[in-house]
Amino acid sequence: MQTDQIIIHVDMDAFYASVEVRDDPALRGKPLIIGSLPTERGVVATASYEARPYGVHSGMNIKEAYRLCPHGIYKHPDFDKYRKVSAQLHEIWNTYASAAEYIALDEAYLDVTEQAVDLDGARRIAHLIKQRTLDEVGLTCSVGVAYSKTAAKTASEEKKPDGYFEIPTQQDFVDLIIDRKVRVLYTVGERTAAKLNRIGIYTVRDIQNREEDVIRQLGKQGVWITQLARGIDDRKVVAYRPEDAKSLSREITFQEDVDNYQLLDDVLLLLALSVDNRAKRHGLHGKGVTLKLTYADMKNITRSRLLNSTDSPAVIYQETSRLLEQVNHDPVRLVGAGIYNLSPDEGRQMVLDDYMEETSEERQRVIDEGLDRLQARYGLDFAGNLDKIFKGETLHRTVEYMRKHFPQNS
Repeated sequence: MQTDQIIIHVDMDAFYASVEVRDDPALRGKPLIIGSLPTERGVVATASYEARPYGVHSGMNIKEAYRLCPHGIYKHPDFDKYRKVSAQLHEIWNTYASAAEYIALDEAYLDVTEQAVDLDGARRIAHLIKQRTLDEVGLTCSVGVAYSKTAAKTASEEKKPDGYFEIPTQQDFVDLIIDRKVRVLYTVGERTAAKLNRIGIYTVRDIQNREEDVIRQLGKQGVWITQLARGIDDRKVVAYRPEDAKSLSREITFQEDVDNYQLLDDVLLLLALSVDNRAKRHGLHGKGVTLKLTYADMKNITRSRLLNSTDSPAVIYQETSRLLEQVNHDPVRLVGAGIYNLSPDEGRQMVLDDYMEETSEERQRVIDEGLDRLQARYGLDFAGNLDKIFKGETLHRTVEYMRKHFPQNS
């Protein structure tokens, strides 16, 4: 095996669904769809392997999933539970890697070059990861060993579920994928594949034979794709750090379109609190706020404002509220609030307002008055329970309750 780097890609098998089956064995062997319910708006988060033969897959509109599999079992995701399981997985995987790059709760690239030394060592590590994941967490995973990140991810997908595969060299990778459709390559999604298909490029072999046409059609992305088609990928495993993120946001999709902008403003207060809570957990603050809306006709807009700092939920709320006043007040399907230009709190230069006690008190007053308004308008009492609102499912339930119970005379 090429020893410049040895990379393992670990991918859990139908993660959300598998966790639910582990915790409720009565679900085993049944088509289980995690995401929205068929009566709601939304998409499939993941589907068990029993649901996939019906054509159900992640990202599919939930109505289409129900049309294909009406007898399936539909459940909302429990992200708090999944995060706890993910933390267990990371603890196991970190044992074997000098660097771990987590792509999602259930997926990671592991640099095992030093620990493995050679292919035999990497193979031992891979099987240890699979066995410990099963023994200690009760779940199966698929593992790929390869010389590059792209090859490792391709390998982990070869034998799913509960699979193992290795691609030792660049030539092994090319031999494996040469006659497969272009979407086998990293970064080639549905739209990119359609662009290539329009000029008669359908397989990896076509890319190799018509590199200039690919680059002419796709520009810089085309250069990258032609390299991948020849197995060239020297990207390193880079450990993810929250402070490296460019933005943080929370969004809510309503089950029915909302044309009441006072309700949207109330929802922004909860989104601001949630975004601020997440930022503080990671020791971050932003220097700008964003408002995102998806209208009923599926038109998306984003509005932003650059600030000195967004280290208070009051600031996030007030600024997104101002942005909301400036947009067209058409019916809305989705609303989101976020912060960007993130940096660590530690060592940041404090602005004059940070020294002024009355500013801090004023910001707290904005939040307190906002929560009092929500209590009066909807009968919601957040005293002692505010932390629960930060959980995704609880936040969605709360907002839906607000939508249904907005006073008509407000």
